[in-house]
Amino acid sequence: MLDHIKVIAFDADDTLWVNEPFFRKAEEEFCELVSEYMSKDEANKLLFEVEMQNLALYGYGIKPFTLSLIEAAIKITNGNMNAQLVTQLIDKGKQMLQEPIELLDGIEETLQQLSEKYRLVMATKGDLLDQERKLIKSGLSTYFHHIEIVSDKTEKQYQKLVQHLDIQPSEFLMIGNSVKSDVLPVLAIGAHAIHIPFHTTWIHEMHDAAIDHPNFRSLTKSIELLEIL
Repeated sequence: MLDHIKVIAFDADDTLWVNEPFFRKAEEEFCELVSEYMSKDEANKLLFEVEMQNLALYGYGIKPFTLSLIEAAIKITNGNMNAQLVTQLIDKGKQMLQEPIELLDGIEETLQQLSEKYRLVMATKGDLLDQERKLIKSGLSTYFHHIEIVSDKTEKQYQKLVQHLDIQPSEFLMIGNSVKSDVLPVLAIGAHAIHIPFHTTWIHEMHDAAIDHPNFRSLTKSIELLEIL
């Protein structure tokens, strides 16, 4: 199945390093801040709705998330939020942007060994500045032949990446924690995908349906890649 692979691409957030728990913590703190106006469950639901409405305009990442926090707070308070709450939400976004990088277990050893046999690519979506910052702080940049940071992961984006790398789709393998972003569009272009789930997944990225495809498999941790590649 994987005998002809030439390029292996890795997602970044929650595949190379921890990311999603910071968003879940921020959501909990947001709901606490506005709890006098709305129940936590209702506030969390409204925040998600605002994020989805803004996704096409802002894209993914901490800065769009922070803007959505402020907009959601305005809705929840009926426009009566004070400057202190705005400041708290902005500070929360800044704090998230300065969180330390925590590599996932085994990922550096996995990259080190695979980089000796394959061209490795980091292919992720989100804010360019933030993803570049995290990559530099991670210490993993030397393992990657190419860095691809896009606004979203679609079939078209993967096709462009494969063409840029001058390979056939059958020679491309994508590894990531999101079935929606790292698996389905990759399989659709005739490439290979491996899903390595993370314990926390944003509801927007969830996909519960089983996948039956010859180019797909699922592992529990990155170090297992060394057993099959």
